[in-house]
Amino acid sequence: MTDPLVTTAWLASQFGDPTLRVVDGSFRMPGVQPTAAEDHAAAHLPGAVFFDIDAIADRASPLPHMLPAPDDFARAVAALGIGNDDLVVVYDAGNYMGAPRVWWTFRVFGHRNVRVLDGGLKKWRAEGRPLETGRVTPRPARFAAAFEPARVRDKAALVANLATCAEQIVDARARERFEGTAAEPWPGRRPGRIPQSRNVPFGAVFDAASGVFKPADELARIFAAAGVDLARPLVTSCGSGVTAATLTLALARLGVDATALYDGSWAEWGLPDGPPITSGVNGP
Repeated sequence: MTDPLVTTAWLASQFGDPTLRVVDGSFRMPGVQPTAAEDHAAAHLPGAVFFDIDAIADRASPLPHMLPAPDDFARAVAALGIGNDDLVVVYDAGNYMGAPRVWWTFRVFGHRNVRVLDGGLKKWRAEGRPLETGRVTPRPARFAAAFEPARVRDKAALVANLATCAEQIVDARARERFEGTAAEPWPGRRPGRIPQSRNVPFGAVFDAASGVFKPADELARIFAAAGVDLARPLVTSCGSGVTAATLTLALARLGVDATALYDGSWAEWGLPDGPPITSGVNGP
């Protein structure tokens, strides 16, 4: 399996596999009701555990849902019943707000046998497939994390990149936020973008009605139209490191796997005392 996505039909055929672990990685912004955890309790795929992006994170950081330490990640996913030999399939509501971030996080910590459910809960439900309610209590497993730093970028690396432009920065935020004409949802952040970055709004890579990812040839055209060279190093960014992973997933579908994600994203870069920004519609 080289495609990072799996279909609902394929997943439905795998429920007898004892190594299969289904994970609900749905995410909602703070203050949005009902919460993703409440939605999970109301309806989830059979046997699915809930991966809380805000909880399985560096809780000491002032920034939202930053990557946890490797040992903390290992303990958290082991408590969810996930071991190193398991096949992990992550899904969300079908809006790619969460599942790609969880998929990327597993890969950051060395777990390659992880996929995202194409269409998520939206497609699964539309097909009339079975759902469960309540919370799953898994049997704890053993998981050893192997951190892969090449998949992550921090602010210092991106500040250095302003001078070298060795890596292309691809921003997943809506165009209005990228251009600095819309207010940021994270309080106190400046409007604008990282200088020389390109914009591929994360919603452009899938069909909103069905939740299904667009085919590879269309994805390639979308990145090309934004001025992204798939042969050069790439770093994805967004508002807080969640939807950036949707672009990381899209790039992986195109065979571009050696990418990194700026974990702090605009929640860090956009702070009042942050690095330089640019705005407007002309050029990157």
